[in-house]
Amino acid sequence: MENLQALKQRFGIIGNDFHLNRTLEKAVRVAPTDISVLVTGESGVGKESIPKIIHSLSHRKHAKYIAVNCGAIPEGTIDSELFGHEKGAFTGATQDRKGYFEVTDGGTIFLDEVGELPLTTQVRLLRVLENGEFMKVGSSKVLKTNVRIVAATNINMQSAIEKNKFREDLYYRLSTIEIHLPALRARNEDIHLLFRKFASDFAQKYRMPSIRLDENAVNILLNYRFPGNIRQLKNLAEQISVIEEERSISGAKLKQYLPSDKDNLPAVIGRKRDTDFSTERDIMYKVLFDMRNDINDLKKLTLDFIKKGNLEEVQEEHHQLIEKIYGDKETKDHNVEVLNISQNSSTDKAYEFIETIEEDESLSLQDKEIEMIQKSLEKNSNKRKLAAKELGISERTLYRKIKQYNL
Repeated sequence: MENLQALKQRFGIIGNDFHLNRTLEKAVRVAPTDISVLVTGESGVGKESIPKIIHSLSHRKHAKYIAVNCGAIPEGTIDSELFGHEKGAFTGATQDRKGYFEVTDGGTIFLDEVGELPLTTQVRLLRVLENGEFMKVGSSKVLKTNVRIVAATNINMQSAIEKNKFREDLYYRLSTIEIHLPALRARNEDIHLLFRKFASDFAQKYRMPSIRLDENAVNILLNYRFPGNIRQLKNLAEQISVIEEERSISGAKLKQYLPSDKDNLPAVIGRKRDTDFSTERDIMYKVLFDMRNDINDLKKLTLDFIKKGNLEEVQEEHHQLIEKIYGDKETKDHNVEVLNISQNSSTDKAYEFIETIEEDESLSLQDKEIEMIQKSLEKNSNKRKLAAKELGISERTLYRKIKQYNL
């Protein structure tokens, strides 16, 4: 326990929470080995402290330690940053450059926001973890490196793997030992302690008396969720220290600096994304099924009417079905008009309503061919070479057609 307190003082870690102590113990135990470590936790919980502890307590402590924020490097240049590049490998590569893995040989490299790495870079990183080999961008020469990799992320890695945003094999290589840092709201006893430390630091920095919270303000502080964790608490202490003249802070005054309570509502889990069209698809299916049922009902009504020939009887027998299709109001306000055709009418009268379609245009291929040849010749002033080219046939074929049709 004494060693743990000394470690906290050395690295400026404040708090006595059981989960925090357990996390630090794991970091101390894993430090002497070369095992890859993945640090997980929400944004703002202080994940960058764990790699520093691991490096300082390892046999690599006299070698280089480099922290790389993978989320801050553009996708097009991250391979060059990590693995280096040869002169002329891409536009602007005017000289050879060593990457972080080559520079940190023998030391420790901390890959922050490792979940933001592009898939192509993840393949290269996997090879480094497997056998310590890598190639510079634009080079075919294999280089060796001996680095310890400590990675950190604030995203749900299992979810990223399911969405094919992170390689599963790389995840298992990185997370040989996984160290999770608890969120600030899970360290309730440490919140006021941290606030007092930050208030004291800012009082020294800005040369003013330290702020103090009354009992009501302390209760409000402890009950707040702090989605931004320690970073948010530190910013809160700095804001109040600079802005408030009164050094004693009441609960009402503290509330002015905290976001609204509506932000503390539980998050909805499993909500479908905007890109998920399953809801729209279900609606379309329902509409189509309803339309099919309506058509079947109409077919049934029509068939019964044809068989019986009595409108009133059909309406009385199927009034519920008619109300379902057309609605009760429509059936009352609108009378259905039915055209009764006598079955004893003469054959001549049976077709008096049929529209006669006159074929006023020839559909013969030969006639169309003659017409196209004539139009092409007229358009090109009877120049057979140009007409043949426009029609897409040879001059010889055009001569034969002209002779055949006596054009």
